[in-house]
Amino acid sequence: MTLLIVLILLLSYVLIATGHFTGVNKAAIAIFLAAMGWVLYICWGLDFVSQIHPMQYAEFLDGRESTTETVKEFIYDSVFLKYVGKAAAIVMYLLATMSIIEILNNNGCFDFVSEWIRTRNPNRLLWTITLATFILSANLDNLTTTIVMLVIMRQIVKSRPQRMLIGSAIVLAAVCGGCFTVIGDATGLLLWANDAVTATQFSAFLALPAIASWVVPTMLISRQLPSRIDLEWQVAPYRGDDTRLNRWQRILMLVVALGGLWFVPTFLSITRLPAFLGALCVLSVLWVVNEAFNRKLDTSDQMSQRRIPRVIQYQAIQQMLFVMGIMLGLGVVTETGVLTDVADWIDKTIDSLWVVGIVSAMVSSCVDSFMIAVSDISLYDVWNAGDYARDGTYWKVIAYCTAIGGCLLSIGNICGAALMKMERIHLGWYLRNITPKVLAGFLAGLVILYLETYII
Repeated sequence: MTLLIVLILLLSYVLIATGHFTGVNKAAIAIFLAAMGWVLYICWGLDFVSQIHPMQYAEFLDGRESTTETVKEFIYDSVFLKYVGKAAAIVMYLLATMSIIEILNNNGCFDFVSEWIRTRNPNRLLWTITLATFILSANLDNLTTTIVMLVIMRQIVKSRPQRMLIGSAIVLAAVCGGCFTVIGDATGLLLWANDAVTATQFSAFLALPAIASWVVPTMLISRQLPSRIDLEWQVAPYRGDDTRLNRWQRILMLVVALGGLWFVPTFLSITRLPAFLGALCVLSVLWVVNEAFNRKLDTSDQMSQRRIPRVIQYQAIQQMLFVMGIMLGLGVVTETGVLTDVADWIDKTIDSLWVVGIVSAMVSSCVDSFMIAVSDISLYDVWNAGDYARDGTYWKVIAYCTAIGGCLLSIGNICGAALMKMERIHLGWYLRNITPKVLAGFLAGLVILYLETYII
């Protein structure tokens, strides 16, 4: 049965890697992996429990006779719910941050980006829009930040070939910005939730590699842009009849959202409550401010005309389902004990976390960066010393390599998939025009990461 569960996991890897060609949504594959894995696990539950949790099960029985029902009850209470809790904490945080971005977007709080990048100089446009993406992604969810910035870019740039280049730079900036903070990417959030890293040390260690992996490819992309690009500036981004907020109200909402999310690490260290609860607190405050500022719209027909971008809604739901499925699926594989054997094999055969990181980056480009990151994280526990201790090198290398490695191909992360759908980008074009540039940035960041670890 362990072999069957592992085969389902490997099949899921293959289906997710080929999803661009088959058209099968990877969220559906992840959910299937989670559901079938746990069904098979509980059907042969006594064998797994006796092998993995003999002492805990004996304490649970407390002298009672072991039956099929007691095994199922133990698995549900002591095994399954643990992984549900971890997955739900990540999903709830994503839900909170995505909701925050939707509120800000509907109230025109990102109009400042359009004003800031108003220029006909292609290089200035490229750098300002990617810098804004990098900063916002470090504070908010990188998927919804990517979508918002791509929508702004589509309103300005009319040439599709130029949008393909600038859009690729936006995706890379969003991924790089999100990977060096614990609140900007699901992988960093998972490491933070598992107490593998601390927020300040994680950001300080990955900031320079993330900046290098963003700056180097962006410089190379800027050389492909023409000296003058076709732009069309609107008086204000079109959002429908959805807001009447003035400038100071929009600035206040941005301050509440970004300042609140930056307070989340402090909230966790003070209360020791999950990070998603702090994010929900920020969402609740922003929600109240939103309703206070829009109280006139609440009593008019204009409120019914609000347009929340459907692409954000659908992509957000798919992302949350995918994260839930992957974490539950990897959880059941962990409970079979296979990942422990894999970790032992890696320690004996490879014995280099840098090789593991590079291989993970290559695999992430074909499968999915988050799925590979969760797989790598599940291999080891947070030990007391060495590279696998809290704030150890392994966790940072995996976070960096899987995030940037997912940008080597456009199918390696959900941000790249969103760009492919919006601009109808083919994998071959991305491989020829963007992959070499991302690889150069990845290697530059990896060198900086190595120097920070062993020399500086």
